[in-house]
Amino acid sequence: MSSLTLQSLPLIGLALFYGFLNGKNGSANVVAPLLSTRALGYRKALLISALAGASGPFLFGLAVAETLGRDVLAPDAITLPVIAAGVLSATLWTALALSLGLPSSTSHALVGGLIGAAVMAQGARAILLRGLLTSLLALFLAPIASILAGFWVVRLLYFLLKRATPRANLALRHGEVLAAVAVAIVQGSNDTQKTMGMITLSLLATGALGKFHVPGWAVVASAAAFAAGTLFAGQRTTRTVGRKYYRIRPVHGLGALTAAALVILGAGLLGGPVSTSHVVSSSIVGAGSADRVQMVRWGVVQRIVWSWVLTIPAAALVAGLLLLALRPLL
Repeated sequence: MSSLTLQSLPLIGLALFYGFLNGKNGSANVVAPLLSTRALGYRKALLISALAGASGPFLFGLAVAETLGRDVLAPDAITLPVIAAGVLSATLWTALALSLGLPSSTSHALVGGLIGAAVMAQGARAILLRGLLTSLLALFLAPIASILAGFWVVRLLYFLLKRATPRANLALRHGEVLAAVAVAIVQGSNDTQKTMGMITLSLLATGALGKFHVPGWAVVASAAAFAAGTLFAGQRTTRTVGRKYYRIRPVHGLGALTAAALVILGAGLLGGPVSTSHVVSSSIVGAGSADRVQMVRWGVVQRIVWSWVLTIPAAALVAGLLLLALRPLL
């Protein structure tokens, strides 16, 4: 285990709390289709999602953690006040979104928080452009890819089921459960790596590590925090995703979850820190559009999109202000 310092412990605790909120926020989006189509009950859906999500970090690599922890901030910008302000800003924004029932992006909040704190501390030179562009492209292209994937997967299902009877809904619900497990696994892999990245940056900032390397205990702790958060998924967010877009049927649930799993897996293998909230919500919208565009309640979609757009600048602003407050203390 890496040698820990007293300075690093509060920051590691904050990163794990961020990971807990990340699981609480993201899992609501995964279980929403299952609940809407009655494929599973609430508690059973959360338990399956938690177990699958906890296994994710151990099945795939650490490309996302390396992107966020090594490729966004310049080495001399990795200081205790910067990391503390960035993670605290992301945590506060996520908690606010959960209280309002909005499926916001913890990934956007984290990237915005790190950018805002680093720029306030050292100016634009604190940001590594290549890593920042990788993160932003992944965050903003993933919803577009998810809408298209959700649309075409549902169209494919309709083609395959054109001679099916209503009894096919039972098979579709079973398929939904399997697709939800796949989403939870790749979600756990992608989202826990953000927590790992912040823990490792905390160790670097306090001198507990000499170079960027994710310790094994950080992987286990991040997975545990994410799984714990999953068990306490926000019901308000679940209702927003599962009921307010349109009436989700089993074919939409299976199509949306399958599309989401493919997008999150692809981004994770490429090192892109996508927002699973964005991906699942966008996949659901795409799946509904496969029936007819007018079926989707676009007013609800517009409100959620605005929360996504505002997340990075809002988190950056809050992180900058937090840095000014924390720097004299740290």
